[in-house]
Amino acid sequence: MAKRENYNDLYLFMQVVREGSFTAAAQRLGLAQSGVSRAVRELEERLGVQLLVRTTRRLSLTQAGEQLYHNVESGFDALDMGLATLAHYRQTPSGTVRINASQHAIDKVLLPKLAVFKQRYPDIRLELISESRFVDIIAQRFDAGVRLGPEVGSGMIAVRISPDMEMAVVGTPEHFRPLRLSTNARRFSRPPLHRLSVRRRQPLRLGT
Repeated sequence: MAKRENYNDLYLFMQVVREGSFTAAAQRLGLAQSGVSRAVRELEERLGVQLLVRTTRRLSLTQAGEQLYHNVESGFDALDMGLATLAHYRQTPSGTVRINASQHAIDKVLLPKLAVFKQRYPDIRLELISESRFVDIIAQRFDAGVRLGPEVGSGMIAVRISPDMEMAVVGTPEHFRPLRLSTNARRFSRPPLHRLSVRRRQPLRLGT
C-alpha cells in the first residue's frame, strides 16, 4: 500500500494556488509565509516534481502542478461537502433505535407515546423487539431496553418513563391448587393464565 502524502502540505499547496502567492495564503491561514513556502518546497521534494514556477512577480503552475491542483481541489471540496452533511445529524436526529422490552411494556408504555415521538423526531426509525426472557442490552446490540426498576443493571443509565406499577397474581382456588402457589412467574406462563393486568406502582425504567 502506497504511503499517504501529508494532507496538510497538500492543503497549503492548494491555498497558495488559490490565493496566488505564498504571502496571501499565509495571511489567510494565519501562518508564517516562510512556513508555507517551506511546506510546499518539501512537498515538491517528496513527490520528485516541480509544482510551481516562482518568479519575483508571480507564481505559475507547472503541468504536474496543475494536474495535482485539480485533483487536490476536487478531493478537498468533496471532503468539505461530506463534513457539511454531518450538520444534518446535529440539527435533525436520525437513524435507527433498537429497543428491547416486554410486550406489555411495548403495548402499555411505549406505543402510546410513539405518536408524539414520531412527530418530534420524524427521521428516527424505531425497532421495538419483545422477548419473554431477560436480554443483555449491550451484548445483543440494543440501544435501550425497558426494565422494571430492580432489573436495571448497576452500570446502566436509567430514566423513568412511567408511574409506579403494582403487579399481582390472582385467580380462583381451583386454578392455584394444582400449581402449588409459587413465586416463580414462569409457572404461570402456561394455561390457565388468561390475562395480565398491571396496577401502577413499580416504575418502569428505560435503560441505556
